[in-house]
Amino acid sequence: MISDITAARDAALAHIAQASSPDDVAAMTTRYAGKKGELAGLKKQLGSLESIDEKKAAGAAINEAIATVDAALDERRTAVAAAAVAAQVEAERLDLTEYIGKPARGHAHLVTQAWERLEDVFVGMGFRVAEGPEVETDWHNFEALNMGEGHPARGEFDTLFVDHVAPGGQPGSTLLRTHTSPVQIRTMLDQAPPIYIIAPGRVFRRDTPDATHMPVFHQIEGLVVDRDISMADLAGTIDAFTKAFFGKSWSSRLRPDYFPFTEPSAEFDIQRPDGSWIELGGCGMVHPNVLRAGGIDPEEYSGFAFGFGIDRMALMRHGVDDLRAMYADDMRFVEQF
Repeated sequence: MISDITAARDAALAHIAQASSPDDVAAMTTRYAGKKGELAGLKKQLGSLESIDEKKAAGAAINEAIATVDAALDERRTAVAAAAVAAQVEAERLDLTEYIGKPARGHAHLVTQAWERLEDVFVGMGFRVAEGPEVETDWHNFEALNMGEGHPARGEFDTLFVDHVAPGGQPGSTLLRTHTSPVQIRTMLDQAPPIYIIAPGRVFRRDTPDATHMPVFHQIEGLVVDRDISMADLAGTIDAFTKAFFGKSWSSRLRPDYFPFTEPSAEFDIQRPDGSWIELGGCGMVHPNVLRAGGIDPEEYSGFAFGFGIDRMALMRHGVDDLRAMYADDMRFVEQF
């Protein structure tokens, strides 16, 4: 009988090893394990044995065979369950790879590159970076900058007004800033001279997008207020900046112009190495009314201011023809810079 028990055990183990699914293992558990299993059924034959010793030996062999088969079932059950989970995961796997190819790190946007480079240049020249809110009052954006009631820039054709009303203000007196110049006023109100700041930031106007205009764009403003500041200091600063940003082969010049917040005022141009000139921005000596609005005595202090578009600087530096290309999210364009 011992040989029969051994043969039954080995047959069960061989069968269990072939189980390929949880259902197979469940069926084999019913067949081989438990009180009604095939191995337990061998105990019915113990009564046919003649001696007690044979019965004890055969009973022990059956119990050992059952334990061995139970262990094999447990092991196979674990392995089959793990394989089933792995198969389900593989079947339900989603390929979330956006781009298949050589991994590449991103980089700063073309305008951000120009913004950061401008900051580096001016900080190296001794300026400090100042910031201000993008939602402004008409006083900071217009009146304090010597643009009174009736000025064309204050109309709804040029300015984006918001519904929010600032404390103490009137409806229609809050807007998205049209330039970074309000930072000049806020700085003068918060800080006594000497003042040497630049104010880069995002600005908003009612412009139709084209090759040179966008309704949302970026400017950088410069302000110096100190004793004995003159147009010579302004011209020298503009020329030093031009050479630091574009290269020593570039130069600059000032042309008379008019702005309500500076007097005298000028446009400044930069000259390419090939001799051609490009208009870059506006500048001038800070108007006495603007100094007074900032709480500074124009009899004691003078200053100059300048401003130009960061987006346009990026265009000129990299030879881009259309401003809209920088915001089209075309990877063929973006990867060039």
